[in-house]
Amino acid sequence: MAVHDGPDPTHAAAIDDAAQALLSAWDQAREQVTPRLSWAQLNALLTVERSEGLNLGGLAAEMNMLLSSASRLCDRLVAAGMVERVPGRADRREIALYLTPSSRSLLAELRRTRRLALSATLEKMSVAGRAALLRGLSEFASAAADESSGEGTASARTA
Repeated sequence: MAVHDGPDPTHAAAIDDAAQALLSAWDQAREQVTPRLSWAQLNALLTVERSEGLNLGGLAAEMNMLLSSASRLCDRLVAAGMVERVPGRADRREIALYLTPSSRSLLAELRRTRRLALSATLEKMSVAGRAALLRGLSEFASAAADESSGEGTASARTA
């Protein structure tokens, strides 16, 4: 009998199925807090939040989209008062992107709502189950971060 060190393929399928519940909780929170924002707009806000001062080319690269699409997306966010365009410090022709106070409040409210929903579900789990979930998700997040930064062994980038 051959020894197999890799993950059991049925684990990936079970995790994929279970992740649907987590994604559903996130989507419900997004709909409750940001019903007028599309996923792309919300992802753009989160990208700008992670890398404030990012330029349009950086936003397009981070979101894996064409520069023209990122520009239109940014136009909509500026018109909605969610993002500010500020001339770059080094090169005034380059435009840096920053969140507005209203988008910061919106993201904080989204996280608060999402965490309340997650807490309600976590309360239904055993203490051991919650601890195991936290350990597993922490390790998963670390492995995914290594993978996306090129340190891991897998070549596919996670979405």
